[in-house]
Amino acid sequence: MPVAIITGASKGLGRALAEALAARGWDLVLDARTAAVLKETADRLTTYGTRVTALSGDVTDSGHRAELVAAARRLGGLDLLMSNASALGAEPLVRLEALAPEGLRRALEVNVVAALGLVQEALPLLRASGAGTVIAVSSDAAAEAYETWGGYGASKAALDHLTAVLGEEERGLRVWAVDPGDMATDLYAAAVPDDDGPRPAPESVVPAFLRLLDERPASGRYAAPSLLEAR
Repeated sequence: MPVAIITGASKGLGRALAEALAARGWDLVLDARTAAVLKETADRLTTYGTRVTALSGDVTDSGHRAELVAAARRLGGLDLLMSNASALGAEPLVRLEALAPEGLRRALEVNVVAALGLVQEALPLLRASGAGTVIAVSSDAAAEAYETWGGYGASKAALDHLTAVLGEEERGLRVWAVDPGDMATDLYAAAVPDDDGPRPAPESVVPAFLRLLDERPASGRYAAPSLLEAR
């Protein structure tokens, strides 16, 4: 069975994609910071009959990243690494004049440095897979200028660039930065708590990610809404 590591998998997009992959028979290594919520997610996914390893921790911890890759190795290898864990830098978001340096540093550490560290740890397994794939969850804030989204957007723009370079350097892998589009998630609620407008559920964009896995287009940056429209 194929094996995936998904960070930030206890809820939102990470959980939605994990459930879709479990339904397809994938074995999973799941990460999140809150152990109780992660366990509830893992217990649900095991009902699909796949093997699920849930490891709570912080992706900025190199030891935790090594544990995630070791768990995948015990499951037989690694076919997909999805960096979904994200930090905003401030909750709620603030203008750049008020963004604390430590908040920006946290966003960069989680969204960029930890994502690269996990890729580095996982590369031997990904290279050994016949279909090694890296997905970095991006944001439209990485490409567009939105007031108060500067710190988070800068971190996602940096992640996009690292992902693009990785795709050039690792020609045997598929490496995609994917902008999932607007979603109703806890992350968005923390970012803009006063915005209670309707938004799509994370489950609604999962078919875009599955399409990438099925069709395996060239490494690059993709937007989930465009992938869904083209179906």
